[in-house]
Amino acid sequence: MIRLFVAIRPPAPIRSQLLALMGGVRGARWQSDDQIHLTLRFIGEVDRRVAEDIHAALEAVRHPRFEIALSGLGAFDRRGAPTALWAGVTPHDDLKALHKKVDQAISRAGLEPERRAYTPHITLARMSRGGGPVQPLIESAGGVSSAPFAVDDFRLYESSLGPDGATYDVLARYPLEPAHLRLQRSTPT
Repeated sequence: MIRLFVAIRPPAPIRSQLLALMGGVRGARWQSDDQIHLTLRFIGEVDRRVAEDIHAALEAVRHPRFEIALSGLGAFDRRGAPTALWAGVTPHDDLKALHKKVDQAISRAGLEPERRAYTPHITLARMSRGGGPVQPLIESAGGVSSAPFAVDDFRLYESSLGPDGATYDVLARYPLEPAHLRLQRSTPT
């Protein structure tokens, strides 16, 4: 069994900007540079045959390249206790459209569709019980933003859980289409 997810890898300057924000929150398990990603779809544990079916289905996904930018910090919580710190991204339209195509491809490979609402974000830290407070960081760095950056591909990752946390390995990359290809496809013949 292997544990999989589909994600976008931000470029090095964006990852560096995010890494510079990390620190100063008790109980936070900060992401390393190798762990920074924007999840499109968590898959979970599957056997190798299903993983091959997922890969084949993802190869068929077509979507034009687009740009996003960092936009603010926030936290997810459970019963008022923070569980994760995240950086937001904007705009959401292309991300949500790509998420939907990825989710449909994974469903064609035989898995259940995603049931939760998709909230595009980049996780910066996971929080331990009793960790925090997170509000001082959100208030001081919450206005984080960036210039738009290109999303040229998405990736299938394997996540291996170990004593020092998760390690992520790229199993496949799926390029997005240049804008001129999208225009050619929409031109009547």
